[in-house]
Amino acid sequence: MKCHMIETYAYARAGLLGNPSDGYFGKTISLLVRNFRARVLLYPSARLEIRPAKSDLPVFDSLDDLYNSTRWRGYYGGIRIVQALIVRFLDYCKEQGIELPERNFTLEYESTVPLRLGMGGSSAIITAALRALMQYYSIEIPLPIQANLVLETETRELGVSAGLQDRVIQAYGGVVYMDFNEELMKRQGYGHYESLDPALLDRVYVAYRTSLSEGTELFHNNVRDRWRRGEPLVVEAMQTWATYAEQGRAAILAGERQKLHELIDANFDLRTKIYQIGEGNLEMIRVARECGVCANFAGSGGAIVGLYEDEAQFNALQAALAKIQVAVIRPKIV
Repeated sequence: MKCHMIETYAYARAGLLGNPSDGYFGKTISLLVRNFRARVLLYPSARLEIRPAKSDLPVFDSLDDLYNSTRWRGYYGGIRIVQALIVRFLDYCKEQGIELPERNFTLEYESTVPLRLGMGGSSAIITAALRALMQYYSIEIPLPIQANLVLETETRELGVSAGLQDRVIQAYGGVVYMDFNEELMKRQGYGHYESLDPALLDRVYVAYRTSLSEGTELFHNNVRDRWRRGEPLVVEAMQTWATYAEQGRAAILAGERQKLHELIDANFDLRTKIYQIGEGNLEMIRVARECGVCANFAGSGGAIVGLYEDEAQFNALQAALAKIQVAVIRPKIV
């Protein structure tokens, strides 16, 4: 069977409410940010090859270039995550009794998702690669299972601590309310995912660091261990974040913008009681709020999300955050 070039995409995302309760049987609301994307090309070849992207190549212009690239991108490129995805995909096919034909391929990838800023860059690459593999082998996988496979690529294969939120929004697209109820998760293996009309969520901004300053939150303060031990402060926080997402869903559907504004602020404020947050991330939130907008982490640090009311406020926000090397965009959700 002749197969032509396959081209697939997946996009960045921003967590609006409920984060970080997704890894603790909580509830979240997340939105796609199509301004940034991962792109995968897959085509038949004699041998199976994963082509390196620029971030995988150990070639630099100078010592400064090596230093800055490493601080910005980290020590790993995308080859290992694509390889891990292929291994997880093969295991899934075996589990499902799907026999794959002997057809090799070459896979290339590139990504414009800002790295190490909690915008789902790694999971976007994996999601796009999974879509390409599904097309190449003519396999259909339900959306919630796709999200599970992307998560398991990172947790099971690579030992990365992560939750389902990023993978679900990247599988479904748009705006999604997610309920990770423990009993439901154990019974069917995934949560309840409800797509919300993106038109109901307007005048949203996303801001992210463009400098080599602080990226993703470094101090997780062993929150998972504290949660497993049943520490009341952490357990109650996870439950409260879940209620923020629940209330946020109701506010979006009812058009209660002021209520949504308050919930977005409250979501971040509670985070400061549980996590140690670095000054660079606190500064982003502080400067944004001084412009009159609400602000919450879009992920685990390095990028923030919130609502603005009009063009004047958006322009003021852009100007204020530019002074601390933070870019502001209107996310393209659809």
